[in-house]
Amino acid sequence: MKLNLKNPLVVFDLETTGTNISNDRIVEIAMIKVLPSGETEEKTRKVNPTIPIPHEVSLIHGIYDDDVKDEPTFKQIAKSMAQFLEGCDFAGFNILKFDVPMLVEEFLRANVDFEVDQRRLLDAQKIFHMMEKRNLSAAYKFYCNKELINAHSAAADTQATYEVFLAQLEKYEGQEVFDLLGKKLGVIENDMDSIHALTNSKMIDLAGRMVYDNNGTAIFNFGKHRGKAVDKILKEEPSFFDWVMKGDFPLDTKRKLTQLRLKSFNTR
Repeated sequence: MKLNLKNPLVVFDLETTGTNISNDRIVEIAMIKVLPSGETEEKTRKVNPTIPIPHEVSLIHGIYDDDVKDEPTFKQIAKSMAQFLEGCDFAGFNILKFDVPMLVEEFLRANVDFEVDQRRLLDAQKIFHMMEKRNLSAAYKFYCNKELINAHSAAADTQATYEVFLAQLEKYEGQEVFDLLGKKLGVIENDMDSIHALTNSKMIDLAGRMVYDNNGTAIFNFGKHRGKAVDKILKEEPSFFDWVMKGDFPLDTKRKLTQLRLKSFNTR
């Protein structure tokens, strides 16, 4: 199918050091420029982020510090990148919430004037979510082949959820589950411990402010210490604990952080 284009369209994806638009940096950018004629041009290049790539992030996209240490920084390629993107619309998956804001932020840090106000921004994830619903009604239809009547009433939603859960176990029992890198996470079993481990094993507090990385180390999952070991930060920056305890964080988060702190003291 040939796209009906008025402007060149750049389909792109970023790999980064994390998901914080302000603090994280691009480590790789891949682009396919589609011209109105239908011709395409592909570019992929790694970028030195000038900051360390957290190990747990490297495990996801496979790019480590050594892979980018000799690559140019974004500031060094910003002008040529802007020229390549000049007059182009953008497309991607989840680009509205992440890729476009991250890209614009990098250009601004490099002092390159880069605007997207006049560009068409096409997000495939938005189309996916609009056309393939991911709510309880859609799950009920998919797994149970039933229409959910009185959706959002507690009783109807509860009954539907129970039926969906049973249908999921029946459909997937015995099937292996893998992450995006092909690493086996486990097997779907009619066993609540097994299901809990698959769906909740990395969470420490219910708000997700702290999680376990792939090595089982408790790390912060927000702010300036995102990706850093909780134990290390509590030792090196004790005031951070006080800031969290006095801050607008859920009581469960404060309780779990206190437990980790006590555990840290007991192992010294």
